[in-house]
Amino acid sequence: METYLILRRAGWRTADELRAAAERSTVEGDRTPDDIRWIRSYVLSESNGGVGSVCIYQASSPEAIRDHANRAELPLDEIIAVADAVIVRPDPVPVDA
Repeated sequence: METYLILRRAGWRTADELRAAAERSTVEGDRTPDDIRWIRSYVLSESNGGVGSVCIYQASSPEAIRDHANRAELPLDEIIAVADAVIVRPDPVPVDA
């Protein structure tokens, strides 16, 4: 599997809509664990007041990502293959954790 960054701009109006989408994504991903694996997401505050996301996935192909997005009813603006990772510091712990 390769690593991909998925950009979903202004995909949801509210955090509750995003949570529901995350649940659908998890269910669909669990159906095809050899084709796609959700690693993490960063939630974006969009200028229109909604939320978007940048998601990190491992997948067998960009087509597997598109299929997963369709089945989970997720927006999909762009898929970018990750060539390498440079980790300077670990992700910060969320304030509400």
